[in-house]
Amino acid sequence: MTAESDLAFDPWDPAFLADPYPAYAELRERGRVHWFEPTNQWLVPHHADVSALLRERRLGRTYQHRFSHEEFGRTAPPPEHEPFHTLNDHGMLDLEPPDHTRIRRLVSKAFTPRTVERLKPYVEGLAGDLVSALVDAGGGDLLRDVAEPLPVAVIAEMLGIPEPDRAPLRPWSADICGMYELNPSQETAKRAVRASVEFTEYLRELIAHRRAHPGDDLVSGLIAAHDEGDRLTEQEMISTCVLLLNAGHEATVNSTVNGWAALFRNPGQLAALRADHSLVPSAVEELMRYDTPLQLFERWVLDDIEIDGTMIPRGAEIAMLFGSANHDPAVFTDPARLDLTRADNPHISFSAGIHYCIGAPLARIELAASMRALLERAPALRPTQEPRRKPNFVIRGMEGLAVEV
Repeated sequence: MTAESDLAFDPWDPAFLADPYPAYAELRERGRVHWFEPTNQWLVPHHADVSALLRERRLGRTYQHRFSHEEFGRTAPPPEHEPFHTLNDHGMLDLEPPDHTRIRRLVSKAFTPRTVERLKPYVEGLAGDLVSALVDAGGGDLLRDVAEPLPVAVIAEMLGIPEPDRAPLRPWSADICGMYELNPSQETAKRAVRASVEFTEYLRELIAHRRAHPGDDLVSGLIAAHDEGDRLTEQEMISTCVLLLNAGHEATVNSTVNGWAALFRNPGQLAALRADHSLVPSAVEELMRYDTPLQLFERWVLDDIEIDGTMIPRGAEIAMLFGSANHDPAVFTDPARLDLTRADNPHISFSAGIHYCIGAPLARIELAASMRALLERAPALRPTQEPRRKPNFVIRGMEGLAVEV
């Protein structure tokens, strides 16, 4: 165990945010678990430990299915944050069995391999249209013009959100996801609460409309499942829709821009990809590993657990460092090297265990579709300026990526 004052880990330092991977290497070299005082968390940097802990039932995304805040030694969130926590705490990502199992079973029907495969022509057509518009304009912002609109449109289509209503979805998502950063500010919390209220109100209206006018969409399907006896409260339905939108595009957006920024920094690998489009599937996996879109995932300790001789007590919080795990040389040969032909690539960018990303197959289709469209229709794509990285740590992405064709 290493004390916080001795660590190179500093999630608020611009130099660390620009490239956290050397600091991760130091963390791995210095031990399997480290106490980090600024966030009151135990950092876990090794792939084997992260992978095992994601499947560990002594940890949980919540503790409220077993303990009150007081029993768990935690302070309840401020009352003014209640709209955010109500929305967040009823989504399956922050629930444990049996509630998690019940909701995931219902939602998984929309993400079967057959269902996702049926979406492929729509995803590929939309990706082609977006890239064609970028080419016609001579370039633009890869984030704004391709990376964002593709997954937002796909998940909105699945949920049955009408096209004219989609403009606020990405801003709402961004404001809500701000609360997942370490020690979010009061202003961040205010924006998250406001977005939670507005998004909830919108979805209540949409659910009411779908009750009266069912369609061939996921919201209508959840309503039908509830009416047939698979109990799902309206709040669970709302929280599930918000989770699917946030998780359903946040990682895809950031993987797209992180990935292309990495390709531009590695021209040899980009040239190989341009010469052989059959590398796209392995390139998608490698780019998600190389610059991980979700750097950290938190779990509560529900029962005492020992890691490498350090006893971590009930009530503590563990921060699993996905970005570090994905660069662990015990698992990945030469992890700092981008290798689009990497065959053995057990990255954990989609998590693992019962909270494994339910939309992973869809995300892979979206990432491959936009990559193929850009390779085919913009073969000379290049950046016009240094990418602008967001000042975030947990959700790693760009403010923009200016390109020309």
